[in-house]
Amino acid sequence: MIIRPGQVFRLLHINRILVKHGLDEVVLEMHLFRPFRFMLYLLPWNWFRQGIGIPHAERMRRALEDLGPIFVKFGQILSTRKDLLPDDIADELAKLQDDVSPFPGSEARRIVEAAYGKPLNSIFSSFDEQPLASASIAQVHVATLLDGKEVIVKVVRPGIKKTIKRDLGLLYIMADLAERYWSEGKRLRPREVVAEYEKTIYDELDLIKEAASASQLRRNFTGSDMLYVPEIYWPQTRRNVMVMERISGTPISDIEALRRQNIDLKKLSETGVEIFFTQVFKHNFFHADMHPGNIFVSPRGQYIAVDFGIMGTLSPEDQHYLAENFLAFFNRDYRRVAELHVQSEWVPKGTRVDEFESAIRSVCEPIFERPLKDISFGRLLLRLFQTARRFNMEVQPQLVLLQKTLLNIEGLGRQLYPELDLWQTAKPFLERWMSENIGGRAFVSSMKRNAPLWLDKLPEMPLLLHDVLQQARDGELKVEWQSKELRKIERTLLDSNRRTFAAIVGSALIISAAVLLGLDGYSPAMVGDAPLMTWLLGGVGFVVLMFAWPRDELSD
Repeated sequence: MIIRPGQVFRLLHINRILVKHGLDEVVLEMHLFRPFRFMLYLLPWNWFRQGIGIPHAERMRRALEDLGPIFVKFGQILSTRKDLLPDDIADELAKLQDDVSPFPGSEARRIVEAAYGKPLNSIFSSFDEQPLASASIAQVHVATLLDGKEVIVKVVRPGIKKTIKRDLGLLYIMADLAERYWSEGKRLRPREVVAEYEKTIYDELDLIKEAASASQLRRNFTGSDMLYVPEIYWPQTRRNVMVMERISGTPISDIEALRRQNIDLKKLSETGVEIFFTQVFKHNFFHADMHPGNIFVSPRGQYIAVDFGIMGTLSPEDQHYLAENFLAFFNRDYRRVAELHVQSEWVPKGTRVDEFESAIRSVCEPIFERPLKDISFGRLLLRLFQTARRFNMEVQPQLVLLQKTLLNIEGLGRQLYPELDLWQTAKPFLERWMSENIGGRAFVSSMKRNAPLWLDKLPEMPLLLHDVLQQARDGELKVEWQSKELRKIERTLLDSNRRTFAAIVGSALIISAAVLLGLDGYSPAMVGDAPLMTWLLGGVGFVVLMFAWPRDELSD
């Protein structure tokens, strides 16, 4: 861990800010520095410390604000990690505002002209140098294209990459110290938290990436009345300059204005929940920064989203486990919740399911005694993560953005309509998703989806089958296996060319029957009406395959 000379002065500045807000005690709480804690009482500035009586969490927020925009953004991300922080600190950090002084409009003009390599008036008929809004990474200006369309021009702040690189280096140093000397350091993996922040903040610097995310989200909701995403103007978009359609709408936090427009707030709140679950489970691509400042409402009650710097995705496995978890929660099937956590390896494989089930029950039962409309979906998930910490559940970075977005959407929905029953809105969607993605319907859907691939490969199958049989006859067929059981099967197959031939033919017949069934559009409920040829192919293939399999090996 090498500290460069330039970082020394920054560390001294950080130390000064910590002392100013009475947070030097945080460092001295570490095991390494505890023997020197008595020095707090010997330092003269501690005799007249400012902020005595101010809550610890508020002092942390003020310190981050004084440390600058990079630390503010880090605090904002930490505020979503309620699985890591006490509630009071997480709630206080959530108050951090990414609102910094704008840089001069003349500088923005220079950056835009440098990005295009031509004068500004050859791209825009007008460009307002007074920024519409300013944040830590970029600021936005209003402009008009040569064809008269009003647009928003987002410009990355000059010199911000150098500042980010410097402060990230310091955050990594702090994370290393925490992992070495903090008792919770290894489990909470502070280096990974900083690495996650690094990826997020560097992604926000690349406006082409943000523009691509906006285009994808817009395409996902094309033709939908739920969400509108502004159009990106690609010819005018560069890595540090993004141009998008200017939208007009009412900020979703302005409840009184929405009422004056006769917007149905109950429907609006339920639509927000549906948008969330549609993005997560149908599109697997969700806006992960849906706080009130990024959401507007059109006069006809349609959501309008802006700021696409932070997007989230989930693996199909995580989608499956999450959907099952949500359903098991509200069916009070705590055993299933515990099993899912072990199966997904969110908790270690050796975890006793019965003990974990008991811990989950003790958390959930008091919550479920209240009416469903009073139950916070997001906080229930958070409480579960906090309980799982006792069972050595490691931080799951892929779930962090989801948890944050769910809390935002739920809070937004309840702000619009306090009686919102999130579960009543979510349950039908989840049940439909499970039905479409698990079981017979999913199998038929998969067969139809892969049918073109099967048809493409079908002409090659006879030749491939001939090559395999030729190698088997000549004793050249070699198959690599990884387990003792499969090595037994390997020996059996190599010992008998007849069984090899029967196994291949039987498998081919069963696959052919499945392909025919999928191509003919038959669902599992209609299997009884399938053509006789399909039945014959599948039946003969099954009999041949069973005949080929050595029964003495199966008995082992």
